Amino acid sequence: MTIFNPNDPGLANGNYFALPYSLEESEIALISVPWDVTTSYRAGTHKGPKSIIEASVQVDLYDVNVKDAWNTKIGTLPVDNEIPKQNKKFRKIAETVIDGLEQGRDLSEFEEESAKINSASAALNERVYNSCRKLINQGKITGVVGGDHSVPLGNIKAVSELCEEFGILHLDAHADLRKAYEGFTYSHASIMYNALNEINQISQLTQVGVRDFCEEEAEIINTDPRIRCFTDSEIRGNLYDGKTWKRQCEEIVATLPSNVYISFDIDGLSPDLCPNTGTPVPGGLSFREVDYLLNMLAQSNKKIIGFDLCEVSPGKDNEWDANVGARILYKLALYTNLNQKK
Repeated sequence: MTIFNPNDPGLANGNYFALPYSLEESEIALISVPWDVTTSYRAGTHKGPKSIIEASVQVDLYDVNVKDAWNTKIGTLPVDNEIPKQNKKFRKIAETVIDGLEQGRDLSEFEEESAKINSASAALNERVYNSCRKLINQGKITGVVGGDHSVPLGNIKAVSELCEEFGILHLDAHADLRKAYEGFTYSHASIMYNALNEINQISQLTQVGVRDFCEEEAEIINTDPRIRCFTDSEIRGNLYDGKTWKRQCEEIVATLPSNVYISFDIDGLSPDLCPNTGTPVPGGLSFREVDYLLNMLAQSNKKIIGFDLCEVSPGKDNEWDANVGARILYKLALYTNLNQKK
């Protein structure tokens, strides 16, 4: 550490943000999960973790809201090489199902393929859970980097063992409340449905920026007392009517219980910030709006117990998505650490 200068250009070392901290000494542990088997529109998010690591070398470590930000001990768990192998294998199988459904074939024709995908996804969840649980037992805060938005379920289950109840702050363009979407139990479109139905400690799901959801999801949102959805339409309407973003953020944070897990799908941002993500949707939050909300949560009396960032997909011609993703990930890690120290 005596030779590390945060003002120097980053030197790629395999760690997020080219930081010098080992996993053992870290306070925040980042777990890469390069998996996008169930992506229903545009694959590629399995490349997210690697692309973010590469882009994060260029992130300046100074932060106006966090003193000595570079001192935040962020460690990187090496990628489990079995995950990309399994992803490649089962993505091909999933595509036969997805393509068949798009051609009008019935889901019942793909029972064998769906069973294979569901089994592989369950195994992936268990793998992530075990990795996160081990790190949590070492006193670290765990952050999962996807991959599609199905991958953080294992982390959410692991952090659930820390407390009797907690809430999820869910930033996303989608509600992710579909049941077994396209026949896949652990679909990227089902992460919040699965979390609510498999993890009893979840007492609150607060969704922000949602703007693309089906009628069945709307019914769940309107009838499940645990859910408060601040849709993109509501947020923008309030801003147009004169309600400040500060006031809206205060209302968002107020819905959350004492312990909070943050689940961030990059498509919660405006698509100009993530044009290559799996399922981009017009509308969305700006980078500064998200930064303001996360900072307010960090400074509140709530405790952040874990987080994830998913659905970052690098473009073929540039690193823009990874560049934005790296900065969102840095904010998540910094504010989580700040929250722990206050």
